[in-house]
Amino acid sequence: MRIYCKECGEKGRIASREELSLEFARLYCQCLSVNCGHTWVANLTFCHTLNPSAQVVDRLLLDHLRNMPRAEQRELFEKLGSPATA
Repeated sequence: MRIYCKECGEKGRIASREELSLEFARLYCQCLSVNCGHTWVANLTFCHTLNPSAQVVDRLLLDHLRNMPRAEQRELFEKLGSPATA
């Protein structure tokens, strides 16, 4: 991630980061120009998902299976284990 100084337009660097949540962090930044020396705080936030994680689908499926009665679980796994019919 590249950041630029608002004052002089030169490259900056993230000196430290304060994570306030999984979706929000404060970035403490410094200008790399010796003639400027500007320091500032920027906010980094999560906006939205473009492609959902496969792990989320797996977790939802496992949670749903755990909540099913044992008899329904067995029936489902029997169906999954049997050969497909045309």
